[in-house]
Amino acid sequence: MREKHIVIHSQALDFWLARGAVLAIVCLQLLVINDLSFGPRWLAPALELALLVPLSVATAWTQAQVRDATADHEWNAIARYRVLIRRTALLLTGIVSVMNCGALVGLVQALLHGHASNGTTLLVDALNIWVTNIIVFALWFWSTDRGGPPTCGLVKRAQADFLFPQMTFTQREAGTWLPGFVDYLYLAFTNATAFSPTDTLPLTRSAKLLMMVESMISLLTVALVAARAVNILA
Repeated sequence: MREKHIVIHSQALDFWLARGAVLAIVCLQLLVINDLSFGPRWLAPALELALLVPLSVATAWTQAQVRDATADHEWNAIARYRVLIRRTALLLTGIVSVMNCGALVGLVQALLHGHASNGTTLLVDALNIWVTNIIVFALWFWSTDRGGPPTCGLVKRAQADFLFPQMTFTQREAGTWLPGFVDYLYLAFTNATAFSPTDTLPLTRSAKLLMMVESMISLLTVALVAARAVNILA
């Protein structure tokens, strides 16, 4: 039981970092200059906040339950709640992904049809979409690797989707190390800038597909949109 407490508490901050990442995405969406969103500008942030608020409340509640849990049935209840939280979080991440891809499509269409006001706004919106893309895929990587964070310390974890450098150390050197949200954020950043794995390798087909999609979105944003905006400025 004590091991469960230690493992779960060591991962508690990651849940709040992920919730904060979604809040950062909401702010970025509100800062988009051109009209690139599906429906009204407030629609995407409203949908995301409508899921983020109950997710945050449920996360706080389950973390409070962990502090007092002792019996097996209490741990089983916590595991069920955290799986439901994960499913809701995946739905939220999916909505953010669709909205960001829609913004990228809208920006490309604005470029092709000459509707964008000037090169400066294109640069700002392209950077916005690129940063959002990094955060979104950090959430995807964190939510899917080894069955997702809700299973950590509660059930037998699935096969690792990513090989981090620390995982190549001996057990004595690595200790009880587990990847956290910051590790996945760094993975998403390096994949978006290098368009390929750097120090962390994908091991499963799903991980490879996620990294491939992120690289394609990043490449399209940087190579097509940003390059065109620079040409307009010139």
